[in-house]
Amino acid sequence: MNTGDTPSLADLPARHRDLLWILSHTGPSESYTVKQALESYYNKAVTDDVASTVLSDLTAQDLVVNRSHDNFTTKYHLTNPGRRALQARLAWQANTNGGDAE
Repeated sequence: MNTGDTPSLADLPARHRDLLWILSHTGPSESYTVKQALESYYNKAVTDDVASTVLSDLTAQDLVVNRSHDNFTTKYHLTNPGRRALQARLAWQANTNGGDAE
């Protein structure tokens, strides 16, 4: 469900939602850090290509932005629409789980 100009995460694959959740907890992160967090959560290897593709998809949807922090380090940040989408998802989960958002 999309409310106004808040993007919906309902149509995103779980891996995309998981990556947004990771960025909401780690803050700006390099792709390698995000990949490691996904591997830790899934308890299995995640290829660099998969992590890069998900980050690119989320960037194209304006949920994530990448910023260069020096001449060779790029970090990924949640955008305001990305934060609003996560907040809307948490509110939806709280309402559908009787207040027990995961």
